[in-house]
Amino acid sequence: MERLEEELTCAICYDIFEEPRVLPCSHTFCRVCLQDLLQPSYAFPSRRCLTCPACRAVVPIPAAGPQELPLNFALKAVIEKWQQEERARAEERARAGTEAGAGAGAGAEAGTCRAHPQQPLNIYCLKDRQLVCGQCLTIGEHHGHPIDDLQSAYRKAREASGKLLEELMGKCCSEVFSCSERLQQQKAQCQSTLQSDREAVLRYFKELGDTLEHKKEALLTALDELDSQISEKFDPLIKDAEKLKVEETELKELHLAVQKEQSPLLFLEKLDRLQQRLRALTQQQLPNAEPVEIHPRMETLLQDTWSKTEIGQVHKIHTPKLHLTGKSQCSGKQTGAAAVWAALTEPNVIVLILVVVVSLWHMETSAGALLTPLTDLSQFLGRIYRDCCRYLHDTVEELCYTSTLPKEFCRRILP
Repeated sequence: MERLEEELTCAICYDIFEEPRVLPCSHTFCRVCLQDLLQPSYAFPSRRCLTCPACRAVVPIPAAGPQELPLNFALKAVIEKWQQEERARAEERARAGTEAGAGAGAGAEAGTCRAHPQQPLNIYCLKDRQLVCGQCLTIGEHHGHPIDDLQSAYRKAREASGKLLEELMGKCCSEVFSCSERLQQQKAQCQSTLQSDREAVLRYFKELGDTLEHKKEALLTALDELDSQISEKFDPLIKDAEKLKVEETELKELHLAVQKEQSPLLFLEKLDRLQQRLRALTQQQLPNAEPVEIHPRMETLLQDTWSKTEIGQVHKIHTPKLHLTGKSQCSGKQTGAAAVWAALTEPNVIVLILVVVVSLWHMETSAGALLTPLTDLSQFLGRIYRDCCRYLHDTVEELCYTSTLPKEFCRRILP
């Protein structure tokens, strides 16, 4: 009995186990005792750890505390059974002490059978597990039941309880531990898979975010570069316009001063200076900039290209080259080609070509050297053709970027 009590005693508090919890090292202690041994863990920031009093191994404890450790159900069942037997033995000892100290009449009444008065309860029924009298065994309800002496039954039960504890601590306990470890391994495997998926999600969206951030910076850089071009184009013109505004303001102030002048001579002098500056201002050409447009527009690019591109293909989108174009250029190359064709079909151009051909045909040549004018004509027409091609190429480019009219093209061709 003492050996069993030692097995049921906690190695920390030296008392019977209360809520026995199993550590990862397989040793069992009271939950409250483990709570008192907790220490902060530097290896597990979200956990705490303790040193096992039995094997001195440092084991981690869940963040919620020892109550999350597996409960030793087998040991708990043995403890409950042992406590029940202890209470029964205590009651029996108390009853035996009461009978020994009481009077003879009282002792006979306390130790007699209720069904058969005056019959002592001195036989233990193994089937019903209670004390009975001789008549209960012979003519009563316990007839034919296996019996034994109380002390003998007690010794046998003590021995059986020790074997029961060994059985519980052996096969049953190992099965419980195996089940607990198997469940923990399954949980750890699922959590590992979940962590891998979580890392994959974070990695994918980080790469996607980096790509989008890079594309955003590229588009903003292109806009900044175009903004610099706009400033270079318009800032000097704005500066000249501001100078003209200042000159206009000064002339207004000078005009007021002239109106207030009382001296005839000074009035005439100031008026003359005012007129000279006014003529200079009116003759000065106002700064003018050709109306321009930004091409391509980012809003159109985002709607037509970005919104129709799959997420995985975003990195293949190229950053466009932004530039300023004249508003007349929006008509495209087809408009420029139409203007060139209109210029070539002008009557002046046709007349020019005919005049050149006739002049060369009537060139002063000898009657016997007819091939020489033809050769000269061929060479001259070749030069005319090359010059016309060059003029046409230059004029097409100028039409696309300066919006000149077909008649202006003709004036460039005609001397």
